[in-house]
Formats: sequence, C-alpha cells, structure tokens
Amino acid sequence: MPLTRIATGIEGLDRMTGGGFVERSANLVEGAPGTGKTTLGLQFLVKGIVDRGEAGLYVTFEEFPAQLYADAARMGWDLRQFEADGRLRIRFTTPMELLQSLEEVNGDLEREIEEFCIRRVVVDSLSHFEFLTDDAFQLRDIEFRLVSAFKREGCTAIFLRENGNILGDTNSISRSPFVVDSFIVLRYVELDSAVSKAMLVLKMRGSAHATDIRRYRIANGGIVIEDKFDGQEGILGGAPRKSRAQAFVEAFGRKR
Repeated sequence: MPLTRIATGIEGLDRMTGGGFVERSANLVEGAPGTGKTTLGLQFLVKGIVDRGEAGLYVTFEEFPAQLYADAARMGWDLRQFEADGRLRIRFTTPMELLQSLEEVNGDLEREIEEFCIRRVVVDSLSHFEFLTDDAFQLRDIEFRLVSAFKREGCTAIFLRENGNILGDTNSISRSPFVVDSFIVLRYVELDSAVSKAMLVLKMRGSAHATDIRRYRIANGGIVIEDKFDGQEGILGGAPRKSRAQAFVEAFGRKR
C-alpha cells in the first residue's frame, strides 16, 4: 500500500524526500542558528493552509508571536490573517505545559486540534526538552511521548532542534532521530572563502530518499533548493575539499 505524502511547501525538498513527509509522521529538522529552521517550519504550515486548506499549529517556547509575524512577513506570509481566518494557531508555552496538555484526556490542546481540524504542527524547538532532565533515557522517553501524542491526534509534525555548532562537528548531532521518522540536517559550509547553506536528508523511515547534499538559499517566499555540491567532499563535516576526481580533472583535464 503506497504511503500518503504531505508536501513540505519546498519543491526541491519534496523531490529529495520522494514526495514530501509521510502522513502522520514526526520529522526532525536540525541546524545552527540562522540556517532557516523556522522558515522551513512556517513554509510547511503555509503550504497546508494555502494549497490544501489544512489548518496548522505553531508551538514556540522562546519566540513571541510578534517576532514570528515579522519573520513571516519578510517571506510574504501574513500569519495574522491566517489566524483571523481560523487556519493557524500559535501557542506560546513551556515544554512541560505542552507535554501535560497533550497527555491530558480531553485537554485544551486536544480540543484545539479537533476544533480547528489541525493537520500540520511545528514545535520550536525540541532542544528545550533537554532542560527537563539530565538523564538520556528519560529524555528519550519524553521525546517519544511527545511524538506519539501528535501522531495520535492525526498530525504530521516537524520538530525543530538547535545545533550550536556553526560549522562541522557531526558528533554534536542529537539522539532524537531514534524517535522520529525523518531527519533533515541544515549546515553552514565554507567554500572558496564564502559561506553557503547545505541540506541533507539523513533518514526517512520506510521510504527511499535522496542521499546527496544540496545547496539552498532563503529568499522571498521561503527556502529554495539549488544544485548539488559537485566535486566536493567533506561537506557535512563543515570542511569541504575537492574530491580526488575533481582535483584530477582540474590538474590534467577531462579524459577525451
């Protein structure tokens, strides 16, 4: 039986993921500050609102709605109007309050999801749950409960996670991928004394996906996926270098 796909709103990412996220899945997007995590999340919600008539929920633990309105306006999205139309809900809360409201029988968040027929959710960010415990096993249980709660409500969710490393150090990548269905990494990459942004789909449970690393940029209207990093190695580690094949071509020319 084919999987039902939910378009992300980013054409290139939909191609990389084989048509978008799987319906009712949990999807982790991790990256350094400024890599476009919030933009990706909002773009996902706007796609559902505008193209599919699906209401969305944005949960934030640190960014006041006013800042979200401003950030979205620069992309050309009027979040206030979406809220006024009943197509978007923005909830400013704490990690513990969110978890409690999701697990409460007939709680206010459950009623809100049902009342507004919310099908897309963004949680910003998963990093805040790390303050609840120092125990890795307990943290994984908390994340599993959070993921399961949104799946139970029939939502397709994106969980954002901050990674403080601007370049390199893949050892800092979180353990959260164990409890989610897909994992997307956003990176800064230095190439020829200039900084580019790189995107990679590291995991998609039960589904094929692109394994190449893509350039992307943030423009009016959201994230735009560009070409591959052809002829480069070490992109994900933040220390790219020319591949041996590319170095050979530059030194000796292409074989005729």
